[in-house]
Amino acid sequence: MNNIEGIAEPEFEPVVRAFAATANERGGAALSIRVDGRTVVDVWHGNAAEDPALAWTEATPAVIFSGTKGLVAVLVARLVEAGALELDAPVMRYWPEFAAAGKGRITVRELMSHRAGLAALREDVDLDTALDWSSMVERLAAEEPLWEPGSAYGYHALTYGWLVGELVRRVTGVGVGQFFQEEVATPLAADAWIGIPAARQPQVARLVRGRSMEVPPPGGMPALDEEEARWMGRTMTLGAAFPADLVVPGAGFDDPRVHMAEVPGAGGIGTARALATIWSSTVRPTDGVRLLGDEIVTDMVRVQSEGEPVWWLPGPYPRWGAGFMIPSERRPFLSASSFGHDGAGGQVTFADQRHGVGFAYVTNLIELHSDDRGDSIVRALGDVLKGT
Repeated sequence: MNNIEGIAEPEFEPVVRAFAATANERGGAALSIRVDGRTVVDVWHGNAAEDPALAWTEATPAVIFSGTKGLVAVLVARLVEAGALELDAPVMRYWPEFAAAGKGRITVRELMSHRAGLAALREDVDLDTALDWSSMVERLAAEEPLWEPGSAYGYHALTYGWLVGELVRRVTGVGVGQFFQEEVATPLAADAWIGIPAARQPQVARLVRGRSMEVPPPGGMPALDEEEARWMGRTMTLGAAFPADLVVPGAGFDDPRVHMAEVPGAGGIGTARALATIWSSTVRPTDGVRLLGDEIVTDMVRVQSEGEPVWWLPGPYPRWGAGFMIPSERRPFLSASSFGHDGAGGQVTFADQRHGVGFAYVTNLIELHSDDRGDSIVRALGDVLKGT
């Protein structure tokens, strides 16, 4: 089927057909789905780089961009369940330096819900600084919020990772990448990392520009005032650390240095199989592991941020709980009981409590608008599950 490789249970063939319809000769992708812990779809196609000689395989890991935020939220949930962290406690209880510049009342829940006012830094940061954990967390701890914390939300595209990751480090005593391996990846034998080992880095799929990046979006770009545009740009670049153009060969999230560093806002890497396994284990026992209980999931998927953000963008808008992206018109997922996180360029990863689903679609063919690939596959999955 369009050079699709892998396996699928017969009743899920419509989902594989939807996946095949997304195939493009310029890049590759993988899809893995578990239902009640068992693998029902595990397929892949295409190339791991623009060079057609580099085929995507079952072991190809990909950058998942903001899908990493969902993995970090899983870590926080486990700490809350263990009694090591309270969502409604002030961040300063665990990270005293964070109280500087009027931030003493910001809670962990607000920090995780993009409500802390720290979506960007006022001073430019270069890549070397962005990859220096201590430098980043010291800057963020000293920073004055850009808006009144708790009064509104603005997507913390990159800073979320250092803010919540440092909270994890303060509570556990180890870096977020190590804690992820210990608590999640290793118990599940999942090929996923926040900072991939050097020996595995050459296997990472290289980013490829999709056709939507070559043409303006339908209806043109929204009109933003100069100040809003500047701040929104800084949330994605930190001023000088990452290129404004998401796909630059060998730069930004295609840079091996970034792959191997801890950038937990957007730098996670994993195979579709690993990510589906992780998300499955948040709602059902999977390979003998259940990562989260129902009670903590219920608490952390309560709506915290929705509607128009502090820097205006046209809707439809996403919604967040505490760290987890939850269903919205912008990202419907599978049902009202879904939670997870998408990622730039087309990545879709989530769990669904009602159906017992762990889902991961990853791709190196980066599209920025008019991209229905992930949603089309999820809709096909929904149609199949209605009949089971």
